[in-house]
Amino acid sequence: MIIIAGTFDVDPAQRDEFLALRVPALAATREEPGCLDYVMAADPVRENVVYLLERWEDEVAFGAHMEVIAAKRAEGTPDPSAGMIRGMEILRHDVAKSGPLF
Repeated sequence: MIIIAGTFDVDPAQRDEFLALRVPALAATREEPGCLDYVMAADPVRENVVYLLERWEDEVAFGAHMEVIAAKRAEGTPDPSAGMIRGMEILRHDVAKSGPLF
């Protein structure tokens, strides 16, 4: 399993708009083969922070997703929320084993 987790720093005044603009991409990505979860969520304490969480079955599924992103960039498909991002940190985690916490 591959987990992508990160944070976006956005202007608190634009946070709701940022999230709304991401909904079409979130919905489309969730339909991709091997996508287990793909979500963005606002931090209820830090008004400028939006969290990203993705879970992918395997490298094949994640690689195909990255190809979709690369193709959109090559086409020049604009990301309407890109200008709202003041900073970000996105990390990839390769998981060999996971199970219930409780």
